[in-house]
Amino acid sequence: MKYQHQKLAQGGWEKLNFFEQMANIGSEVERGISWRNKKNDLYSQKAIERAFELLDLTIANQQKRKKLKELTRLREMLADYFFGQNQYSSTNKFWQKYFYTFNYAAIRSRSKHH
Repeated sequence: MKYQHQKLAQGGWEKLNFFEQMANIGSEVERGISWRNKKNDLYSQKAIERAFELLDLTIANQQKRKKLKELTRLREMLADYFFGQNQYSSTNKFWQKYFYTFNYAAIRSRSKHH
């Protein structure tokens, strides 16, 4: 498989803690939302594909079933929102709030290690 995030796919992803991984996924989702708002469907789709790539790397490395269940549900809901019928009634604001918590936690975890 050809990854857009080559270095991360080759082992760099595991070096990030869970919060950092989720924050990075959230950054791609935010880009997807931004491009969608600008009516650029191609760039939006590419950003979401990158988010899925990172999410799949996170899922592949999960040992804890509790997180695995949430991550697979997250993948399902993102796919529904960006490519499906939005049966879960997600909004841009919902996704921004969801990922904001991981950004905050990633920043806090980094500051504890420095």
